[in-house]
Order: sequence, then C-alpha cells, then structure tokens
Amino acid sequence: MNKLEKDYAYQLEMLMLSGQILRWYYEHLNFRLARKTFYMPDFMVVKKEQIELHEVKGFWRDDARVKIKVAAQMYPWFKWVAVQWKNKQWIYEEF
Repeated sequence: MNKLEKDYAYQLEMLMLSGQILRWYYEHLNFRLARKTFYMPDFMVVKKEQIELHEVKGFWRDDARVKIKVAAQMYPWFKWVAVQWKNKQWIYEEF
C-alpha cells in the first residue's frame, strides 16, 4: 500500500467508524478483462445495499482509466469509483 492508499484507507476507516460504510478491503478482488489482462481495484467498499470498487490515483493515466471503464462495463453489478486526491480533498468519479 502506497502513501496515498494509506491516506485513503484512513478515510475509509473513519467512514466505517461513523457507520457510513460497513467494511472495506484492500486489493480483495481481481477481475479478468481479457485474455491475460486482469484488473485489481485498490479497495472494495461494502455499504448496506451495495459493493463499491474504488481505484485511488494521484493522477490518472489513460491506460488506468480505460481499465476501470472496461471493468465497469463488464461487471455492472458493482459501483465503480475513481478516487483522486486533488486540492487537499478526495474527488470521486463514478463509472
């Protein structure tokens, strides 16, 4: 876990303690996108009625954005969220 992921894990811990989420896991699931191509989101976030998969980046490269978009299309029963630390706050983008 890098520093940015540790910071986000702390954020998730605070959300769990306040009851906003039930649980979170780090690199818990691995998704097959194509032959020899896999994608492992950084965090699985369990809420009361939904499982969200969060990818945390300091900045987004095109290849990382393509992977999360493809995963969101292939596995639509999850909520896919890109998370970026920008201007001293967490910015969320849903797919």
